[in-house]
Amino acid sequence: MIIYNITINIHESAHDQWMEWIKEYYISGILATKLFNKARMVKVLVEEEMGGQTYSIQFETEDRAKLDQYYREHFDHFENEARRKFGELMLTFKTELQLISEH
Repeated sequence: MIIYNITINIHESAHDQWMEWIKEYYISGILATKLFNKARMVKVLVEEEMGGQTYSIQFETEDRAKLDQYYREHFDHFENEARRKFGELMLTFKTELQLISEH
């Protein structure tokens, strides 16, 4: 299993609008591509010097080929929409993870 992780710090001034958008548009839109089996959103429990609140959104997919397909066919759309709506109020970084074992 591959986990596509996006860590996002959102400025307090945009938090409520972002939270609504991330749940109703971003997560549901990415799941609608049918390339991911499920998603989870967790709050990162750390206080950032820059302020804001930090979240991790994790999308699970069966294999690398589906993640690559997401990048080719859908990534730019979701990335551009996020930047258009929230711009510098949002700082993100992405990580690709491979599940080794669960206990």
